[in-house]
Amino acid sequence: MKLVYNINDKPKFPQLIVLALQQLLAIMAATLVVPVITGNGMSPAAALLGAGAGTIVYLMFTKFRSPVFLGSSFAFLGSMAAAFAGASTIALGYLGLIIGAIFAGLVYVIISIIVKCVGVSWINKLMPAVVIGPTVAIIGLSLAGNAVSDLGTAPAGGNTLIAILCGLFTLATVIFCSVFGKKMMKLIPFIIGILAGYVLALIFTVIGTLADVPALMIINFDSFKALVSDGVGIKTFFAIPEFTFVKALGGFEVIDFSYILTVFVAYTPVALVVFAEHIADHKNISSIIEKDLLEDPGLHNTLLGDGVGSMAGAFFGGCPNTTYGESVACVAITGNASVVTILTAAIGAIIISFISPFVAFVNSIPSCVMGGVCMALYGFIAVSGLKMIQKVDLEENRNLFVVSVILISGIGGLTLTFGKVTITSVACSLILGILTNLFVSMKINLDKKK
Repeated sequence: MKLVYNINDKPKFPQLIVLALQQLLAIMAATLVVPVITGNGMSPAAALLGAGAGTIVYLMFTKFRSPVFLGSSFAFLGSMAAAFAGASTIALGYLGLIIGAIFAGLVYVIISIIVKCVGVSWINKLMPAVVIGPTVAIIGLSLAGNAVSDLGTAPAGGNTLIAILCGLFTLATVIFCSVFGKKMMKLIPFIIGILAGYVLALIFTVIGTLADVPALMIINFDSFKALVSDGVGIKTFFAIPEFTFVKALGGFEVIDFSYILTVFVAYTPVALVVFAEHIADHKNISSIIEKDLLEDPGLHNTLLGDGVGSMAGAFFGGCPNTTYGESVACVAITGNASVVTILTAAIGAIIISFISPFVAFVNSIPSCVMGGVCMALYGFIAVSGLKMIQKVDLEENRNLFVVSVILISGIGGLTLTFGKVTITSVACSLILGILTNLFVSMKINLDKKK
């Protein structure tokens, strides 16, 4: 695709701030929700700061050549839950989050060393376009249910149809800005779409409040209420997030080997699974910017950045980080691959995590509005994967079987669970695709021997 801003381009400062904010809004909802799902008092603001810090680490390791944002990883939800479940105290649970992220990061470091020694040609042979293309598509398609679910989500008492209307209005605004917009409007369709959807939801909510019709109340203002002290004013404009390393201080007193082993078993296998998604995401962004990131800055550097970035993210916010498909899709839709934009977004994430009203505003954005945005984001991830197989000959049965196995297992939601470790549908699809491709390639090898 034609990029408006390439990797090394630097937008003018006013544009840069707006474009960075758009990247933030694209990844922020998912990043903030991971600690909420995990519970145990984890701080969404700290997770946001961890994502910003992890992204800066990633950019440094990749020599500022890869336009990727890291955010809280959903793949480690079970691992984080296991860290708390196996802990005798909350402090030990928080310490377990940091230890687990170190274990996961070390897996990346070890794989990185192997890749540095043997190169990446084996990955290209193991995962050609016929394998990696439909796998990338599955990353988007596997999230489709989340987008549709959010689209129809309204607060308690709210009307689902009104929520869907707000979500579709958001989606329509994004499409209009991206297709018909000029210059800046075309570059920031998500900011405009989210604001337009929020305003419509706000209109319905105000009318519902004044007329006492709960069905029209689409926005939940509880996040703002938490900022107000006895109806007098804001408790604090700036607030220091509850960092994981601070909450973990008391955990050193009760730590033992059995708990460390529990955390090791919970985190390490998941890191191997997320490694597959790491490759898929980087193959995807490589196809968008028409530059192979596995070669330059190199898979060993992207792995180191992701691994050490995960450690940094967990140290501050408890959540291991991972490359975000939403960020990749944002690059694809807007044509903005500027690494400076990603860096500015990361710095912005750190700053914003201290600003209570902004975090409250983000938390108040209705799920239906984000659902409308995510329909576009997740859809673009799926389409970019399908584009990778455009040159694959699907008249050949061997290719057809590989693509079919990946798509059906992924869309069907095939997962495998071993104890506390769950292999995601994306990872299962990729593994099955690799095995199928190796199996059908035996015919080619046999023909060559003849």
